[in-house]
Amino acid sequence: MLSNYVPLVGLFALAAAFALFSVTAAPFIGPRRYNRAKLEAYECGIEPVDQPLTGGRFPVKYYLTAMLFIVFDIEIVFLYPWAVANDALGVFGLVEMAVFIVTVFIAYAYVWRRGGLEWE
Repeated sequence: MLSNYVPLVGLFALAAAFALFSVTAAPFIGPRRYNRAKLEAYECGIEPVDQPLTGGRFPVKYYLTAMLFIVFDIEIVFLYPWAVANDALGVFGLVEMAVFIVTVFIAYAYVWRRGGLEWE
């Protein structure tokens, strides 16, 4: 039974070995042409300003937008398997997915109403 997983374990081992080799070999093989522009932080096309040693503070809006993206992206993760197994689930699956979509729509309406989708 476990012999079915040998190719999968081999693939993971090969991927881990390649990643480890790439990370350790890159500093020795890659070019070393450092200049001021490459050493500066790049942030969405905005010129970076001098900040104290502790680093700058990011607005909470960045994190809220990322969390909203994750929440509404997870909806698609649940919709795809349901669409594949729609025939086997029958009416129960349809009702459960309707409840799920209504719940996500309520969350979307709440975020929209609170101004979470507004770009300032």
